[in-house]
Amino acid sequence: WDIQGADWAVNGGLFGAVGDIVWAREAEVKHGRICMLAATGAIVQDLYTFPFMSEWYKGEKMWGLHEAAIKSGALWQVLFFIGLLEIPFLLTLANGSVDGTGNVGFDPLGLKSDRRAVTEIKNGRLGMIAIGGMTHHYFLTGKGPVQFITQIPNFKSCTSAAIETGLCV
Repeated sequence: WDIQGADWAVNGGLFGAVGDIVWAREAEVKHGRICMLAATGAIVQDLYTFPFMSEWYKGEKMWGLHEAAIKSGALWQVLFFIGLLEIPFLLTLANGSVDGTGNVGFDPLGLKSDRRAVTEIKNGRLGMIAIGGMTHHYFLTGKGPVQFITQIPNFKSCTSAAIETGLCV
């Protein structure tokens, strides 16, 4: 039994050439934040549309909105600004001072703490699962999350209707 572990599992496992566990935690925090925003955006786009978007937005949801944004050229702008936001991280990575907290130097409310970090990681994981589920549900049904939820029948009224008709005793 090798207590040191296999050679391929030392210093970050298969990602040892790219980074280590701190780098992986940094990636998890960043992806979690993006997915929390994406899940929120998937819900908000079912509820509200900005008035100035009516020129190119025709009621598409989720992946359809993504395709419309590609056709209009809007995603190039998003890619450019996301790239600008990555510059501080790349400088931190080049300095070797990545600490795995996802610190981007912006914390106006002073929310950074160890307790909140664990909460953020857990909520980020939930966000990753949520947006994955919402996206695949859209692929299957063509409906956004709020649109689907509003079409779920009221089970209480269904149960009372079944009792009244004698289908359920």
